[in-house]
Amino acid sequence: MAGSIRRHWKRWLIAGVAVVAVLGIGGPYVYINYIADEPPAALSLDSPPPGSEASPDGSSGSGEQARDGVEGSWRVSSGSQAGYRVDEVLFGQNVTAVGRTEEVTGDLEIEGTRATSGTITVDLASVASDSDERDAQFRGRIMNTEQFPEATFELTEPADFGSAPDVGEQVTAEATGELTVHGETNPVTFELTAQRTADGFRTNGSIPLTFADYGVDAPNFGGITVEDEGTVEFLLAFTSA
Repeated sequence: MAGSIRRHWKRWLIAGVAVVAVLGIGGPYVYINYIADEPPAALSLDSPPPGSEASPDGSSGSGEQARDGVEGSWRVSSGSQAGYRVDEVLFGQNVTAVGRTEEVTGDLEIEGTRATSGTITVDLASVASDSDERDAQFRGRIMNTEQFPEATFELTEPADFGSAPDVGEQVTAEATGELTVHGETNPVTFELTAQRTADGFRTNGSIPLTFADYGVDAPNFGGITVEDEGTVEFLLAFTSA
């Protein structure tokens, strides 16, 4: 009798270990591949900013009249977004994490066809993804937004677009400046695309970022391993200042 009980106990123990193993490996796979939503597509000028009712020519529908040119002072307006995109390994499964905020401010000066100066500021404490746990880690030990609440980009060289685009037209330029994240500042250069709208213009781009360059340890926690590099994405709408 005792031997029979021991054999049954061993079988149940083995079965229990097997179930735990299946749940530990298969659970994340099922959730990531069949339940979780796809990560948001990269920010692009091809679709209107969230919350706007942009027409095909890229206007916001505000009713303001377009300028004859784009020279002058501009400010970041509603409909702007900025955030991060980074690859993670979640319990052995590859996923892409995306966090964004619309809490973006800034200004830009344009002379002729060149953006000559500008500063963009992002409220990091308001960046949110599809995971409350990820957001808590991002605001806490990863970015420490209590001490470093903002990220900034400052243009340090003129970005020449070559021509003033017509409404709906897109032009590109190389942007060079300084990116400050987590209290650390580094020079960056990236491609910047601009699109004229009926009442201003929009700009879009992405900036590669290596965490160690900004004093941030690769954020690994709770079965999640994060790559050493990520991307800062932005889609900014500008109106006359």
